Amino acid sequence: MAWTDDRVEILTKLWAEGLSASQIAGQLGGGVTRNAVIGKVHRLGLSGRATTSRTKAPRTRRRTAHTHNRAARPQLRSHGNTALKPAYDPNTQEELRPVPVLVAELVIPPDERACILTLSETKCRWPIGDPGDEDFHFCGRHSESGVPYCEHHSAIAYQPAQSRRRSSRPSR
Repeated sequence: MAWTDDRVEILTKLWAEGLSASQIAGQLGGGVTRNAVIGKVHRLGLSGRATTSRTKAPRTRRRTAHTHNRAARPQLRSHGNTALKPAYDPNTQEELRPVPVLVAELVIPPDERACILTLSETKCRWPIGDPGDEDFHFCGRHSESGVPYCEHHSAIAYQPAQSRRRSSRPSR
């Protein structure tokens, strides 16, 4: 596609009228794409445009009527990921901080460790260490068919939701 003087003239006229690059490309036809229009506009140094039909004023949000009383509920503040939001006990109206459960990592002898080339369907694929380090390896212990991890690593990876909620509550 070549930019003829006629096409450039049409482009500058439509650009000044405030048409979008897609609309100009459609009117020019002949294989002219939106990106080709944008590139030519920049090369020509065209900047001044007529205002489009869109308004510059920000839209105001509609207020919805809430049927529940917000003041009656305490607001829990969380920073970052909402999965880390503290639990709330409605009976005591206190914030509960989950206690991290520390699980001792298995010590796997070097001759039983697996690398990516020695993994099979019946070996545990739990990664141990940093993949950039020389001593990075996989668990390699026996796992049931169809399950990617051994019994120990499955207990870490798959925790039912009920037990996670129970473990975050302090015992009374």
